[in-house]
Amino acid sequence: MSKKKVFIVALFLICGFTRPRIAAQTQTNAKNSIDPIVDSLFAVRHFGQVVISPDGTRVAWVEKLIGSNGAPSGYSAIYVADLQNLRGSPRRITAGEQTAEHDEQDIAWSPDGKRIAFLSDAEAPGQLQLYQADAAGGPPQRLTNLSAFLATPKWSPDGKTVALLFTENAPRAAGPLEPMTPDTGVVEGHIYEQRLTIVNVATGNVCQLSPANLYVYEYDWSPDSKNFVATAAHGNGDDNWYVAELCIISAVSGQTKSIYKPSLQIAVPHWSPDGRKIAFVEGLMSDEGSTGGDVFVMSATGGKPQNVTPNMKASAGWLAWLPSSKQILMVEVRDGSPGLAAVSLAGGHVVTFWTGPEVISDRGWGYGLSLAADGKTSAMVRASFAHPPEVWAGPIGEWKQVTRLNQNFRPSWGEAKSIHWSSDNFRVQGWLLYPMDYNPAKRYPMVVVVHGGPGSSFGPAWPNTFFNESVLSSAGYFVLLPNPRGSFGQGEAFTQANVKDFGYGDLRDILAGVDEVVKTLPVDNNRIGITGWSYGGFMTMWAITQTHRFRAAVSGAGLANWQSYYGENDLDQWMIPFFGASVYDDPAVYAKSSPINFVKNVKTPTLVLVGDRDGECPAPQSYEFWHALKTLGVETQFVIYANEGHNIGKPEDQRDIIQRMVRWFNGHLK
Repeated sequence: MSKKKVFIVALFLICGFTRPRIAAQTQTNAKNSIDPIVDSLFAVRHFGQVVISPDGTRVAWVEKLIGSNGAPSGYSAIYVADLQNLRGSPRRITAGEQTAEHDEQDIAWSPDGKRIAFLSDAEAPGQLQLYQADAAGGPPQRLTNLSAFLATPKWSPDGKTVALLFTENAPRAAGPLEPMTPDTGVVEGHIYEQRLTIVNVATGNVCQLSPANLYVYEYDWSPDSKNFVATAAHGNGDDNWYVAELCIISAVSGQTKSIYKPSLQIAVPHWSPDGRKIAFVEGLMSDEGSTGGDVFVMSATGGKPQNVTPNMKASAGWLAWLPSSKQILMVEVRDGSPGLAAVSLAGGHVVTFWTGPEVISDRGWGYGLSLAADGKTSAMVRASFAHPPEVWAGPIGEWKQVTRLNQNFRPSWGEAKSIHWSSDNFRVQGWLLYPMDYNPAKRYPMVVVVHGGPGSSFGPAWPNTFFNESVLSSAGYFVLLPNPRGSFGQGEAFTQANVKDFGYGDLRDILAGVDEVVKTLPVDNNRIGITGWSYGGFMTMWAITQTHRFRAAVSGAGLANWQSYYGENDLDQWMIPFFGASVYDDPAVYAKSSPINFVKNVKTPTLVLVGDRDGECPAPQSYEFWHALKTLGVETQFVIYANEGHNIGKPEDQRDIIQRMVRWFNGHLK
């Protein structure tokens, strides 16, 4: 379950349900005090991807465009800058007119750095095609004429071929955050596989390589351009990422061989420059794309992988081989902040190059960067609580700012601090936002925000527009962003500490964090609220069944009943590692963590929010909890957002959620 993007899988509701009559509509009341703050959040430019050229002389990025209404338009554009002349204006690369708006994304540099491959819907809105363009200028060339979804192009090392992921004739974009396709008639569960496909740059010939019954998630070329390493699984792509195996796929024949079946989840596979080894991240992960775990290395011909970061008190989320093939560069999340470190294959020695507090990203909502062929020059998006996102590039740790699109934006929230506290045998970390214009002589309310996941973590990032917690700081609240057990950032033992224990140890960690803040800062213990989305929505529902500490709650895309949830979504594979068995084999372990079984304890006024086509946390879960509160006479309101998935994508719905959340807490905590 994720708060986020990315991403990433959408599901089918197996059980139909009747929607309540409460509709989610943008509020038409007069402007309130938070509207200028929300307007500012929506006006910030965000970047979908950043990629440095192999020779380290140019950087390209995908820029999300802002519409005339001051909100994201849904379009994106690609720009290229010369790193040797940062005073010059970046040049747009597009398959359409220079001034036209299109969806253009997924950049890939050719090995010689002279060409750029990218996806664009310039010729047919909504249908991406693969193009290549001369990096120095000139009209682009369309390489494909395909129907359905294309993603993640990568040039072969010999420069003759571009590979991509292709899902033919699928009715919707892949990913758990996308709105699911409603079921009607006979439910058959048709499977659309995302296949590894190659395009010959000279002839335009397209060949779907991987087997038709295999879903490919991530891949990397071998240095000799003859093979791929991929994470892949048979059957439903949304569900089976959790059981994906490491495979070798021939770039000539498509012959596919599994070389490793992991016990947990694997991600970001990469072939070593010498062609002899493969590295990847393995760990307990709750969402495809939210990567965290240890770094493993194995022979490209198979065998037993070696954990090169055992007992690391951090979580690797991204990796790349350095040119020697003897070291791996990784982005690690450690104690709530990302950092860059290199781990040596000989002895596992780790050298840290850079640490936050800020976030670095090469695409989407995960951590990462783009590395040039020299293993020293890089590019990324940098952002923090104090500075909005911008593109930076240069030698690691000595980056220079490339863009200044957001230079006029300043935080509308208070100071952010990393804090620590003890809970059971753990030292827990979290972030605390102070109220805007903080006065230590005053007493303030506080809202606890629980992140999605649980395989995720709060980092020191510029807030986005979906379920934005910073607005509460702007409105005069302390905001506690805890990283309890189950989170990334303190190693696998900590990440796995909530297995078969959802809602128990993690809630103790959160409550201990509340105690720490109340003890040390002017927070009114009688005015504390709780909120969260996805796993955070579940924890909100759970917390108010276990304690009366929270005087108001807002649950987004929560889970009320793990037993019924198991049969309402197509993502049941993710629960096996966390609960130890299916609900049919061990219903008791699911029942003990289900808020609905303790719902008669609830006294807390609760706002419940969800998208009507949410496949990760289906709307009936929210309906079940709201119905119970309403029946028991607890103050509650339920809002369903039409045609929205797990990630609420429409700016008007995002704005409505922020406004409702602030009004709910103001009404009960102020």
